Amino acid sequence: MTDMPPKLAEIVAEFASAPRDVVLEMLLEFADAMPALPADLAGHDGMEQVPECQTQFFLKATVRPDDTVEVFFDCPPEAPTTRAFAGILAEGLEGAKTAEILAVPDDLYARMGLAQAISPLRIRGGTAILGRLKRQVAAQLATHP
Repeated sequence: MTDMPPKLAEIVAEFASAPRDVVLEMLLEFADAMPALPADLAGHDGMEQVPECQTQFFLKATVRPDDTVEVFFDCPPEAPTTRAFAGILAEGLEGAKTAEILAVPDDLYARMGLAQAISPLRIRGGTAILGRLKRQVAAQLATHP
């Protein structure tokens, strides 16, 4: 877990140690805290859809000149679990460097202990979100090393 950005590692640890009945409340807090899309992305221009998610989900990762990554997510409010995944990533990866994001373990949600609280289908969607985010970062690094 030491390769993760510190904020994300802290969130993972909080979830992993929380009692199961508290985990769902924590997820809802992250869902509610997910930042709104900026106006220029309102039509999902330049965003990638994540088809593995049961609901419409869009994401965009932008590598900044200082090697940090800015992430944008869009997911309808009626999909609180998926919004929570996005909220966790948005908060946990804020200000993270590209190498830190690429090092985030693919089994992030299992490490958080979420497999006991939510369905495997939802975990798969969350894992797909992380995978596509990492692919976008890697692709930008490949074209602008």
